[in-house]
Amino acid sequence: MSRREFLRGVVGALVASATSMGRSRAEGGAGERFEIVKSDDEWRRALSAGQYAVLREGDTERARSSPLDEERRPGVYRCAGCDLPVFSSQTKFDSGTGWPSFWVAIDGAVRTRQEGIRFFIPATEVHCRRCGSHLGHVFGDGPAPTHLRYCINGIALRFEPRPTPSAGG
Repeated sequence: MSRREFLRGVVGALVASATSMGRSRAEGGAGERFEIVKSDDEWRRALSAGQYAVLREGDTERARSSPLDEERRPGVYRCAGCDLPVFSSQTKFDSGTGWPSFWVAIDGAVRTRQEGIRFFIPATEVHCRRCGSHLGHVFGDGPAPTHLRYCINGIALRFEPRPTPSAGG
C-alpha cells in the first residue's frame, strides 16, 4: 500500500466518522424524556428544512450564515423548536467562529451529552431540555467566568429583542 493510499483511507475514515457523529438524532439517549414530544412528521411540518436538519438530525449550519451571529441588541435567544428561553444576550460574545456564542446558558434550559471525538477534539452536544432539539456544541475555550463557549447554530434559535422604553414614559 502506498503512502497516498494510506492517507486517503485515513482521511476517508475520519470524514465518515465525523459525518456519522453529526447525524445523531435529537430524541435523546436511553431513558431521556422531554416535555415536548412530536413525531418526525409533526417536526417536519413545524420547522423549515434547515431547522429540521439542525434541530432534529444534529446537522451544523455553515459558519457565518446566520444573522444572529452579528446580533447585538439586548434580548433573549429561544429554542426554535419549542420557544424555551435558552440564552441571554448578556452572555453572548464574539468568538470569531462564525456562530452565535455564549459563555453560559440560562439556568436549567439546556442539557449536554458527550458526542465523542470530532476532529481530535472532545465534542459535547447541547440540546434544549424541553424538546430535545440539537442546538450546537459546548467547548472549554470560552471567556471567564465559565471558560465555556456554547457554539450554537443560529437557525436553532429565535431572537426576541428586549422592548425599549418609550420616550414618552
